[in-house]
Amino acid sequence: MARPSKYPQELRERPVRMVAEIAPQHGSQWAAITVVADKLGVGAPRDRGFAGLRSTPASGRV
Repeated sequence: MARPSKYPQELRERPVRMVAEIAPQHGSQWAAITVVADKLGVGAPRDRGFAGLRSTPASGRV
């Protein structure tokens, strides 16, 4: 059985939506990720294959 996440689902989905919304305004998805991380006051993930962002649909839905 998998260990439950220590973060609520909404908290994990919000940054994904934010990146999807601002990505077209930035040169790359990574640039958008760093902007969102700064806005939320957290560090950008070191792994560019961050599971929540790796397969973000164009609609921004998760």
